[in-house]
Amino acid sequence: MPTTLTAFADVTTSDSALRRFLHGLPGVDAVGLEARAASLGTRSIKTTAKAYAIDLAISMIDLTTLEGADTPGKVRALSAKAVNPDPTDRTTPMTAAVCVYPDMVATAKAALNGADVKIASVATAFPAGRAALPVKLADTRDAVAAGADEIDMVIDRGAFLAGRYLETYELIKAIKEACVRPDGSAARLKVIFETGELSTYDNIRRASWIGMLAGADFIKTSTGKVGVNATPANTLLMLEAVRDFKAQTGIQIGVKPAGGIRTTKDAIKFLVLVNETVGEDWLSNTWFRFGASSLLNDLLMQRQKLSTGRYSGPDYVTVD
Repeated sequence: MPTTLTAFADVTTSDSALRRFLHGLPGVDAVGLEARAASLGTRSIKTTAKAYAIDLAISMIDLTTLEGADTPGKVRALSAKAVNPDPTDRTTPMTAAVCVYPDMVATAKAALNGADVKIASVATAFPAGRAALPVKLADTRDAVAAGADEIDMVIDRGAFLAGRYLETYELIKAIKEACVRPDGSAARLKVIFETGELSTYDNIRRASWIGMLAGADFIKTSTGKVGVNATPANTLLMLEAVRDFKAQTGIQIGVKPAGGIRTTKDAIKFLVLVNETVGEDWLSNTWFRFGASSLLNDLLMQRQKLSTGRYSGPDYVTVD
């Protein structure tokens, strides 16, 4: 299978060419999309399969704190929890990453002390994305220089919704280039669309293609800072987009739903979406993540219940 964007080279040569391509994508059948997402969410996962799914979900979490009141102590505690989520059971998997603001990257790096947990940092004037390009580039470079393994950027939804598609594409490309370190290695780039602000499923499909064409390593639903964040339907739509993109280019792109996924039941629904839509190739934290904070505690409680036969309750897990 070819691994190339050559077939799409002409698509991004001008705003009009990109608009023609994006508006030529098949329209989304909203009723069908929501019905399929709901149907897949009814799958029953029990016993051994449930235990596997819980451990897989834990290993896919970007354990996140993105508050104005974040302190170095909170970030150190979060990093310790990412490495050792359940001190009573050392077989519990580590989370995939901790996700913090750029000024907390160095603190997280020191706290993780070489553990196999990635450091993700939001950038580009998160969560609104309202800043000049030089500011966004500096934000990204600062986080990468401090030790970020991954950058979660936000697009300018105003530009996208105004139809300035090429501007959106060029922003993502510029941030992708800013992720490259002096030694030539690069932080992986997750592109956040804020799907709750894009209004339509057609817009989510178009944003997904812009992100993938511009070099995103992941496409991500949300910041977690608006009323509507990750849903099964918008995540299913993005999974279909990465599936189709790989079929046409050979390039695999990850997906990260974020915001509003709080329970084990929710997480398993999303894992079923992944398995049924894109298959086992995406069932690892290399290609699928949950952006979450409270989800981990519920997964730990359910894991303890499967292990001991008793529901331990929230007093048996740390409060982030």
